[in-house]
Amino acid sequence: MNLLGVFLAVGCILTAMILEGTHPTALLNFPAFMVVVGAGFCACLVQFSLKEVLLSLKHFVWLITPPRLNFQSQAELLTGMATIARQQGALALENSVASANDDFTRTGIQMIVDGVDKDSLYSLLENAIELEQQRLEPVSKYYESMGGYFPTMGIVGAVLGLIHAMSLLDRPDLLGPSIAVAFVATIYGLVGANCLLIPAGGRLRTVAAEIALYKYMTLEGLVSIAANENTLMLKRRIGVYTGNLNGE
Repeated sequence: MNLLGVFLAVGCILTAMILEGTHPTALLNFPAFMVVVGAGFCACLVQFSLKEVLLSLKHFVWLITPPRLNFQSQAELLTGMATIARQQGALALENSVASANDDFTRTGIQMIVDGVDKDSLYSLLENAIELEQQRLEPVSKYYESMGGYFPTMGIVGAVLGLIHAMSLLDRPDLLGPSIAVAFVATIYGLVGANCLLIPAGGRLRTVAAEIALYKYMTLEGLVSIAANENTLMLKRRIGVYTGNLNGE
Protein backbone atom coordinates (compact mmCIF):
# COMPACT_ATOMS: atom_id res chain seq x y z
CA MET A 1 0.00 0.00 0.00
CA ASN A 2 2.91 2.37 0.68
CA LEU A 3 4.03 2.09 -2.94
CA LEU A 4 0.79 3.76 -3.94
CA GLY A 5 2.40 7.08 -3.04
CA VAL A 6 5.24 6.37 -5.48
CA PHE A 7 2.84 5.70 -8.34
CA LEU A 8 0.77 8.79 -7.49
CA ALA A 9 3.88 10.99 -7.37
CA VAL A 10 5.16 9.69 -10.70
CA GLY A 11 1.65 9.99 -12.11
CA CYS A 12 1.50 13.66 -11.11
CA ILE A 13 4.82 14.30 -12.85
CA LEU A 14 3.76 12.51 -16.04
CA THR A 15 0.39 14.29 -16.03
CA ALA A 16 2.16 17.64 -15.72
CA MET A 17 4.35 16.72 -18.68
CA ILE A 18 1.33 15.84 -20.80
CA LEU A 19 -0.45 19.07 -19.84
CA GLU A 20 2.62 21.03 -20.94
CA GLY A 21 2.61 19.21 -24.27
CA THR A 22 5.58 16.91 -23.63
CA HIS A 23 5.16 13.22 -24.35
CA PRO A 24 6.24 10.86 -21.50
CA THR A 25 8.36 8.85 -23.94
CA ALA A 26 10.80 11.79 -23.86
CA LEU A 27 11.95 10.37 -20.51
CA LEU A 28 12.94 7.03 -22.01
CA ASN A 29 16.72 7.10 -22.22
CA PHE A 30 18.79 4.02 -21.47
CA PRO A 31 22.21 5.75 -21.16
CA ALA A 32 20.73 8.11 -18.55
CA PHE A 33 19.27 5.13 -16.73
CA MET A 34 22.67 3.44 -16.70
CA VAL A 35 24.42 6.50 -15.30
CA VAL A 36 21.89 7.14 -12.53
CA VAL A 37 20.70 3.70 -11.50
CA GLY A 38 23.76 1.68 -12.48
CA ALA A 39 26.40 4.06 -11.14
CA GLY A 40 24.30 4.90 -8.08
CA PHE A 41 23.91 1.23 -7.21
CA CYS A 42 27.62 0.60 -7.70
CA ALA A 43 28.50 3.56 -5.50
CA CYS A 44 26.51 1.94 -2.70
CA LEU A 45 28.60 -1.19 -3.14
CA VAL A 46 31.55 0.89 -1.98
CA GLN A 47 29.74 2.05 1.16
CA PHE A 48 27.95 -1.22 2.03
CA SER A 49 29.03 -4.84 2.06
CA LEU A 50 27.41 -7.27 -0.35
CA LYS A 51 25.67 -8.94 2.59
CA GLU A 52 24.10 -5.62 3.64
CA VAL A 53 23.05 -4.86 0.07
CA LEU A 54 21.33 -8.23 -0.31
CA LEU A 55 19.65 -7.80 3.08
CA SER A 56 18.39 -4.37 2.04
CA LEU A 57 16.98 -5.68 -1.24
CA LYS A 58 15.34 -8.54 0.65
CA HIS A 59 13.58 -6.14 3.02
CA PHE A 60 12.24 -4.01 0.17
CA VAL A 61 9.12 -6.20 0.37
CA TRP A 62 8.32 -4.48 3.69
CA LEU A 63 7.27 -1.44 1.67
CA ILE A 64 4.46 -3.55 0.21
CA THR A 65 3.65 -5.94 3.06
CA PRO A 66 5.22 -4.82 6.35
CA PRO A 67 5.32 -7.29 9.28
CA ARG A 68 1.96 -7.71 10.98
CA LEU A 69 2.32 -6.44 14.54
CA ASN A 70 -0.92 -6.67 16.49
CA PHE A 71 -0.12 -5.11 19.87
CA GLN A 72 -3.56 -5.80 21.31
CA SER A 73 -3.53 -9.46 20.32
CA GLN A 74 -0.05 -9.88 21.78
CA ALA A 75 -1.15 -8.22 25.02
CA GLU A 76 -4.05 -10.67 25.29
CA LEU A 77 -1.71 -13.62 24.67
CA LEU A 78 0.68 -12.46 27.40
CA THR A 79 -2.18 -11.88 29.82
CA GLY A 80 -3.53 -15.36 29.18
CA MET A 81 -0.11 -16.92 29.74
CA ALA A 82 0.31 -14.98 32.98
CA THR A 83 -2.95 -16.43 34.25
CA ILE A 84 -1.88 -19.96 33.31
CA ALA A 85 1.51 -19.53 34.99
CA ARG A 86 -0.03 -18.32 38.25
CA GLN A 87 -2.67 -21.02 38.34
CA GLN A 88 -0.74 -24.04 37.04
CA GLY A 89 2.94 -23.06 37.31
CA ALA A 90 5.54 -22.06 34.74
CA LEU A 91 5.86 -25.58 33.33
CA ALA A 92 2.26 -25.36 32.11
CA LEU A 93 3.38 -22.69 29.64
CA GLU A 94 5.12 -25.33 27.54
CA ASN A 95 1.80 -25.99 25.85
CA SER A 96 1.57 -22.28 24.97
CA VAL A 97 4.84 -22.14 23.03
CA ALA A 98 3.21 -23.18 19.78
CA SER A 99 0.47 -20.55 20.13
CA ALA A 100 2.97 -17.67 20.09
CA ASN A 101 2.99 -15.51 16.98
CA ASP A 102 6.75 -15.11 16.52
CA ASP A 103 10.10 -16.70 17.33
CA PHE A 104 10.98 -14.00 19.86
CA THR A 105 7.91 -14.78 21.99
CA ARG A 106 8.39 -18.53 21.62
CA THR A 107 12.00 -18.24 22.75
CA GLY A 108 11.00 -16.18 25.78
CA ILE A 109 8.29 -18.63 26.82
CA GLN A 110 10.66 -21.56 26.46
CA MET A 111 13.22 -19.77 28.62
CA ILE A 112 10.59 -19.29 31.35
CA VAL A 113 9.68 -22.98 31.14
CA ASP A 114 13.37 -23.86 31.42
CA GLY A 115 13.58 -21.89 34.66
CA VAL A 116 15.61 -18.88 33.52
CA ASP A 117 15.35 -16.13 36.15
CA LYS A 118 13.75 -12.81 35.27
CA ASP A 119 17.01 -10.81 35.30
CA SER A 120 18.76 -13.18 32.90
CA LEU A 121 15.61 -13.35 30.78
CA TYR A 122 15.48 -9.57 30.48
CA SER A 123 19.19 -9.29 29.68
CA LEU A 124 19.19 -12.00 27.02
CA LEU A 125 16.05 -10.84 25.24
CA GLU A 126 17.01 -7.19 25.40
CA ASN A 127 20.35 -8.04 23.77
CA ALA A 128 18.44 -9.92 21.06
CA ILE A 129 16.31 -6.83 20.35
CA GLU A 130 19.31 -4.49 20.21
CA LEU A 131 21.26 -6.83 17.94
CA GLU A 132 18.31 -7.10 15.57
CA GLN A 133 18.04 -3.31 15.45
CA GLN A 134 21.74 -3.06 14.64
CA ARG A 135 21.25 -5.61 11.87
CA LEU A 136 18.31 -3.65 10.43
CA GLU A 137 20.01 -0.26 10.63
CA PRO A 138 21.97 -0.67 7.34
CA VAL A 139 18.71 -1.52 5.54
CA SER A 140 17.26 1.97 5.95
CA LYS A 141 20.68 3.60 5.54
CA TYR A 142 21.15 1.81 2.22
CA TYR A 143 18.07 3.37 0.64
CA GLU A 144 18.79 6.77 2.18
CA SER A 145 22.33 6.63 0.78
CA MET A 146 21.02 5.67 -2.64
CA GLY A 147 18.73 8.69 -2.37
CA GLY A 148 21.84 10.81 -1.93
CA TYR A 149 23.78 9.28 -4.80
CA PHE A 150 21.00 9.35 -7.40
CA PRO A 151 20.70 13.16 -7.80
CA THR A 152 24.48 13.47 -7.98
CA MET A 153 24.65 10.80 -10.67
CA GLY A 154 21.83 12.63 -12.41
CA ILE A 155 24.04 15.72 -12.60
CA VAL A 156 26.87 13.57 -13.95
CA GLY A 157 24.53 12.25 -16.62
CA ALA A 158 23.41 15.77 -17.50
CA VAL A 159 27.01 16.95 -17.86
CA LEU A 160 27.84 13.99 -20.09
CA GLY A 161 24.81 14.80 -22.22
CA LEU A 162 25.80 18.45 -22.49
CA ILE A 163 29.31 17.44 -23.54
CA HIS A 164 27.73 15.48 -26.36
CA ALA A 165 25.42 18.39 -27.18
CA MET A 166 28.39 20.77 -27.45
CA SER A 167 29.76 18.57 -30.21
CA LEU A 168 26.62 19.31 -32.21
CA LEU A 169 26.89 23.11 -32.26
CA ASP A 170 27.33 22.97 -36.01
CA ARG A 171 24.07 21.02 -36.32
CA PRO A 172 21.30 23.17 -34.79
CA ASP A 173 18.62 20.67 -35.77
CA LEU A 174 20.13 18.09 -33.37
CA LEU A 175 21.29 20.47 -30.65
CA GLY A 176 17.88 21.04 -29.05
CA PRO A 177 16.93 17.35 -28.71
CA SER A 178 20.41 16.53 -27.40
CA ILE A 179 20.15 19.14 -24.63
CA ALA A 180 16.70 17.81 -23.70
CA VAL A 181 18.06 14.29 -23.42
CA ALA A 182 20.92 15.57 -21.26
CA PHE A 183 18.49 16.62 -18.54
CA VAL A 184 16.65 13.28 -18.49
CA ALA A 185 19.35 11.89 -16.19
CA THR A 186 18.69 14.73 -13.75
CA ILE A 187 15.00 13.85 -13.73
CA TYR A 188 15.82 10.20 -13.09
CA GLY A 189 18.05 11.13 -10.17
CA LEU A 190 15.68 13.60 -8.51
CA VAL A 191 12.52 11.56 -8.96
CA GLY A 192 14.16 8.29 -7.96
CA ALA A 193 15.63 9.84 -4.82
CA ASN A 194 12.69 11.92 -3.63
CA CYS A 195 9.77 9.75 -4.73
CA LEU A 196 11.18 6.33 -3.89
CA LEU A 197 14.54 5.91 -2.17
CA ILE A 198 14.52 8.51 0.62
CA PRO A 199 10.86 7.78 1.55
CA ALA A 200 11.65 4.05 1.42
CA GLY A 201 14.54 4.49 3.84
CA GLY A 202 12.36 6.46 6.22
CA ARG A 203 9.56 3.90 6.02
CA LEU A 204 11.89 0.97 6.69
CA ARG A 205 13.35 2.83 9.68
CA THR A 206 9.80 3.27 11.03
CA VAL A 207 9.03 -0.43 10.56
CA ALA A 208 12.21 -1.37 12.44
CA ALA A 209 11.19 0.94 15.30
CA GLU A 210 7.73 -0.65 15.42
CA ILE A 211 9.30 -4.11 15.61
CA ALA A 212 11.50 -2.99 18.52
CA LEU A 213 8.50 -1.50 20.33
CA TYR A 214 6.50 -4.70 19.84
CA LYS A 215 9.32 -6.83 21.19
CA TYR A 216 9.96 -4.57 24.17
CA MET A 217 6.28 -4.89 25.07
CA THR A 218 6.60 -8.66 24.78
CA LEU A 219 9.75 -8.54 26.90
CA GLU A 220 7.95 -6.64 29.67
CA GLY A 221 5.17 -9.21 29.64
CA LEU A 222 7.55 -12.16 29.75
CA VAL A 223 9.53 -10.66 32.62
CA SER A 224 6.29 -10.12 34.53
CA ILE A 225 5.37 -13.77 33.98
CA ALA A 226 8.83 -14.94 35.06
CA ALA A 227 8.52 -12.84 38.23
CA ASN A 228 5.11 -14.43 38.91
CA GLU A 229 3.45 -11.02 39.10
CA ASN A 230 -0.33 -10.81 39.14
CA THR A 231 -2.23 -10.22 35.92
CA LEU A 232 -3.10 -6.63 36.80
CA MET A 233 0.57 -5.76 37.20
CA LEU A 234 1.36 -7.33 33.83
CA LYS A 235 -1.40 -5.31 32.19
CA ARG A 236 0.06 -2.15 33.67
CA ARG A 237 3.52 -3.05 32.37
CA ILE A 238 2.36 -3.57 28.81
CA GLY A 239 -0.32 -0.90 28.97
CA VAL A 240 2.39 1.67 28.28
CA TYR A 241 2.73 0.15 24.81
CA THR A 242 -0.98 -0.36 24.06
CA GLY A 243 -2.13 2.98 25.48
CA ASN A 244 -4.02 1.34 28.34
CA LEU A 245 -2.16 2.73 31.34
CA ASN A 246 -4.85 1.68 33.82
CA GLY A 247 -4.31 -2.01 33.01
CA GLU A 248 -8.01 -2.60 32.39
